[in-house]
Amino acid sequence: MLKSVTITAITALLLSTGCAWVKTTPGGEKVRVLDQDEVSTCQELGTTTASLLDKVAGIHRNRQKVQSELQILARNSAAKIGGDTVVPISEVSEGQQRFAVYKCVGVSR
Repeated sequence: MLKSVTITAITALLLSTGCAWVKTTPGGEKVRVLDQDEVSTCQELGTTTASLLDKVAGIHRNRQKVQSELQILARNSAAKIGGDTVVPISEVSEGQQRFAVYKCVGVSR
């Protein structure tokens, strides 16, 4: 019983403080999140799927926080393959979202 109360208290504390579960890498800091209509002159490099826990101990996490962290993961992933821009291509579902990865800077069309 005490263990259950302790776990619940810690979970509630973590959720209420809005602690960052995901950190942006130095490369990810240089990657932008844009809409599809803003990448018409960019080169598509591929796709990436970002995923994380959208619930902790059965409690759903804040929707905006989950979406923000998925974008951070996508930006980090894009940087690893030489991308400088990501575009969401799916809705957030069960802690997952797909993104198209683009190279826009220095691309001439």
